[in-house]
Amino acid sequence: MDRIDLLKQRLQLYLDAESAILRGQSYKIGSRELVRADLAEVMAMVDKLYAEIDLLELKSGRIKAVTF
Repeated sequence: MDRIDLLKQRLQLYLDAESAILRGQSYKIGSRELVRADLAEVMAMVDKLYAEIDLLELKSGRIKAVTF
């Protein structure tokens, strides 16, 4: 398995986490609230992984640059 495939697997895990967060991963006990994951951090990592995958695919020739 190459780096691009590993990054795509990791990306899928982050997308799954993002979906779980959006469905609600926080709860309150009395006046305290527990949040299991930070949506902003997950979204930032998703963006970073997409960019890294795109760059590696472009360098490896898996995708071709499109010019308009």
